[in-house]
Amino acid sequence: MATLLDIINVGLFAATLRMATPITFSSLGGIFSERAGIINVGLEGMMLTSAFVGVVGSYYTCNPWLGVLASVLAGGLLGLLHALLTVKFRGDQIVSGTGINIFAMGFTAYMCQIIYGSRGASATVTGLEEIPIPIPIIGNHTPLVYFMFAMAVLSHIVLFKTPIGLRIRAVGERPVAADTAGIDVYRIKYICVTVSGMLAGLGGAFLSLGHLNLFAWGMTGGRGFIALAAMIFGSWMPLGAFGASLLFGFADALQMRLQALGLLPPQFILAIPYILTIAVLIGFARKVTPPSDYKPYLKG
Repeated sequence: MATLLDIINVGLFAATLRMATPITFSSLGGIFSERAGIINVGLEGMMLTSAFVGVVGSYYTCNPWLGVLASVLAGGLLGLLHALLTVKFRGDQIVSGTGINIFAMGFTAYMCQIIYGSRGASATVTGLEEIPIPIPIIGNHTPLVYFMFAMAVLSHIVLFKTPIGLRIRAVGERPVAADTAGIDVYRIKYICVTVSGMLAGLGGAFLSLGHLNLFAWGMTGGRGFIALAAMIFGSWMPLGAFGASLLFGFADALQMRLQALGLLPPQFILAIPYILTIAVLIGFARKVTPPSDYKPYLKG
């Protein structure tokens, strides 16, 4: 019979960091978008598309860092598309994000079939190498895991310690007042939603180049939606979202550990991260105040 020490060990905490990385990047992206007044439910599709593009980039260049760059650019382009639809054309933000998610599922399957001859998975590519850290509880990870910590702190500094962060929050909370003060509301929205896609792209790059070294159809597994839950749980604050992402990452790492030990039915174990996501949304979504009313802004 497995003991508690068999379940909770050093490897579990190291796995928590890995599982939290794509969620953290995407939740930070969601924060930048929503702080500027745009809901980005397309994080899932942006991650999935970026994961595929990153693998293709590494496949053709044999350089994983060029693959990461391709992922970031792909995420940024989808973020720009989302901004174009919601800012310029004032389209429904939920519909636009959902459309991106649907597009990503079909596009990645089709292109994977074209390039690799299989809709299920790509060929194995050159991935990012791990950097050894002499701290057992942290473990060895690819650079994107360590960059996650820096990005969480940097996002907090940008949003709450700099003039540009003040402008971003003003655009999301009081766009009319921001416009009156001389802030280009549309430009801020475009930039923030594009940055949102780029950060989601980093999450996708980690999944395909820093974790598996290949692309598998649907490999994001709902992490974009979990990132939205982490963002809400963290009250649209970068450090809060980072902490929430660690919690969801722990749940993901725990379910993998429980599967290996065979303590519970696999169907229940696989559902643990999603059950936690639903519980968080039910318990906290009504207790926090969104940073914006998310209404399209029309300059008078």
